[in-house]
Amino acid sequence: MKNYQALKEYILTKKHRAYRRAVDVDLAAEYSALGLSAEERMTRRFEYLCENETPVVLADERISFLRTLTDIPHIYTEEEFAELGNKHRLHELGFHSNVTPNYEKLLRHGLLYFKNSTDEYGARDIDALISLCDRYIAEARRVGNDEVASTIERVSRYGATSFLEALQLFRIIHFALWLEGNYHVTVGRFDKYMYPYFKADIDSGKLSLDEAAMLVEEFFLSFNRDSDLYPGVQQGDNGQSLVLGGKDENGNEVFNELSRLCLEASGRLMVIDPKINLRVSKDTPIEIFELGTELTKKGLGFPQYTNDDIAIPALIELGYAPEDAANYGMAACWELIVAGVGMDTANIDALSFVKMIDKTVHEDLLTADSMDDLLSALKKQIEAEVDTLCKNTDGLWFIPSPFLRICMDENPDGSYKYNNFGFHGTGVCSAADSLVAIEKYVFGDKSISKQELIDALDSDFEGCPELLHKLRYETAKVGQNDDDADKYLCLLLDIFSSSLKGRRNCLGGIFRAGTGSAMFYLRHTDGIGASPDGRRRGEPLGANFSTSLFAKTGGPLSVISSLTKPELKNVINGGPVTLEFASGIWSAEDSISKFARFIKTFINMGGHQIQLNSVDLETLRKAQEHPEEYDRLVVRIWGWSAYFTALDKCYQDHVMQRQVYGI
Repeated sequence: MKNYQALKEYILTKKHRAYRRAVDVDLAAEYSALGLSAEERMTRRFEYLCENETPVVLADERISFLRTLTDIPHIYTEEEFAELGNKHRLHELGFHSNVTPNYEKLLRHGLLYFKNSTDEYGARDIDALISLCDRYIAEARRVGNDEVASTIERVSRYGATSFLEALQLFRIIHFALWLEGNYHVTVGRFDKYMYPYFKADIDSGKLSLDEAAMLVEEFFLSFNRDSDLYPGVQQGDNGQSLVLGGKDENGNEVFNELSRLCLEASGRLMVIDPKINLRVSKDTPIEIFELGTELTKKGLGFPQYTNDDIAIPALIELGYAPEDAANYGMAACWELIVAGVGMDTANIDALSFVKMIDKTVHEDLLTADSMDDLLSALKKQIEAEVDTLCKNTDGLWFIPSPFLRICMDENPDGSYKYNNFGFHGTGVCSAADSLVAIEKYVFGDKSISKQELIDALDSDFEGCPELLHKLRYETAKVGQNDDDADKYLCLLLDIFSSSLKGRRNCLGGIFRAGTGSAMFYLRHTDGIGASPDGRRRGEPLGANFSTSLFAKTGGPLSVISSLTKPELKNVINGGPVTLEFASGIWSAEDSISKFARFIKTFINMGGHQIQLNSVDLETLRKAQEHPEEYDRLVVRIWGWSAYFTALDKCYQDHVMQRQVYGI
């Protein structure tokens, strides 16, 4: 009899890491000396890693596969990789990321089905992975875990016939994609493609709901075995993003009993992976928002919500087929991608709105005779910057991934249906607030001269505390539901999105504008000084689509009233409204109901995406002082949840600087 609680404790206390060992081999030098092609290098490395992984089967597990090699050696020497960078535009690590495989076809057919239809490299990868599976089967037999042995024996070659088999095959595929060197490999619409296996087992009596719930929980636990080995800006930024709910291609609601079990399992485990995204709409019952709110109350920082009423029509307008638009999922954070057919690079770069304000003020303010003149100059600055960003994507090339190709739906010529690029848009609220101040004080009542403003910004408001206070606290801000500020929010996003219309990227796709920030809410303050909204040099911007850190708002309803005014379908690349709430709100008896209604109100108002943190500032301060006592404290960062004490201090501090609301 399996003891799931013992397994859970074993993994959460990280005892499984005792099986890990480093890889001490220079494959890059070997491959370079042989002059191997990229495909040959990737395949040989995958074969090497599969051969050198040590099969580990735990006595109490039902879903197996554990990373034992801590390193994935490079396939290129430093000199070769630098040369590649001179020839091509390389994105991040150079490998594919932020992709969702076609799990449905993989689960249905199994690995052997694809061996004859793939190329020689893919066929070798399949052989290497099946060989590793065979070694897992032998190890499972050796330790007496016959259930794992028989499950892997079936799914290592053929498709899944039960819920457990489907979960195990997913684990093998997911494991292999990371082992190949791909990263931010997402989970997709789990409750859609897994539901047939779940339902068949429930209907036949093979599984009870309680047994299925335990399987879901163990499956979720598997995402946390190796996640610290996955690359990201910070630990937790690993892309293990799972989507629940939403409409299907026929307009029917997907949310089902499996969806519910997933939310409940996440709440019991209290771990950061997988990160849950809920697809919702104005038709979504309030009960689903309440289920999601239970996780927010626990402090997990998810689910993140995305509005089908905005996302699906917007994707269709951008050229996605209706059936693909309806089947959208999430990249690592919030960017919209489509499983199997989408090779979109949804985070290829970012526009800094505050940088655009800085350039316009310093280059155009003195010669502008009116606010319209300044806005015309700003529009040209944004268009020129967008032009530069687009040109910088030319020549994009990814290191080939033979196993990933098996998992996707290629066109006959080896291309993919969607190859679109996405740009984040950082600091848009601070930029809008800056325009409000310039209009009011420079061109309006003329209480601040053009040169006085420029001098104040260049000196970081040194010696002018009254002016700083006036700009920072006495001027209309986005988040106050003030039309004077919000009109500039709308204008900036319209300029951004319109500047990308009609452009084609080097892969034949389009460019998508978004309101996300990723890590740029910190990075985009480098190289610019203070801004006219009263932000001082070096102070960070708001994360994603959120107000400035010091904006005095009228509360969360006021904030979403401002942030739902733009035409959000034009910035569909993604970027959620990000709000922090005081953990004390949950003491009220009706807190779950009120919070769920707040989220549904946002959706009904036409909001695109929203994510919510439940924080206690005193606890966060204590965690900084005594991290060893708070190793399981979770916070939401920009599009993912992390353990607070594992973050660099700059990210910890930003969470603590954000405004905290009640409801």
